[in-house]
Amino acid sequence: MTPTGGSGPPGAAWYDDAAGPVVRPYALTGGRTHYDGVEFDLVALIVTREPAEDEPAPGPGSGPIAPRWAPEPEHEMILELCRTPLSVVEIASELELPLGVVRVLLGDLLDRSRIEVRRPAPVAQFPSERVLKEVIDGIRAL
Repeated sequence: MTPTGGSGPPGAAWYDDAAGPVVRPYALTGGRTHYDGVEFDLVALIVTREPAEDEPAPGPGSGPIAPRWAPEPEHEMILELCRTPLSVVEIASELELPLGVVRVLLGDLLDRSRIEVRRPAPVAQFPSERVLKEVIDGIRAL
């Protein structure tokens, strides 16, 4: 009997035929459960930023002082998805990951200036219901 409840070879302990491979969320975030910086609003738009021209390429031997950060596959997927602006909740949905995990991964990318966060417009900046009704009435009158 494997830890997933089925029987099979010992190497299949983290695989379930019905669910596919199982990776615990804390494994994706290195055990972190939240991002200590800014709180990511669910509807905030995330956009990929290209690395600065003077930023060295990631990889071994890029500096004697500190090792370069190597993004995880989930970071790369976020960067690819966010070439066009996506909300935090859309990213979580696309990656099929919990919001908490996505927020931690976004924090990693924000700390390294790989993404921009565009805050949603405050409700006060949207036209009032009265103005919208007048516009609709004007369009109907055409």
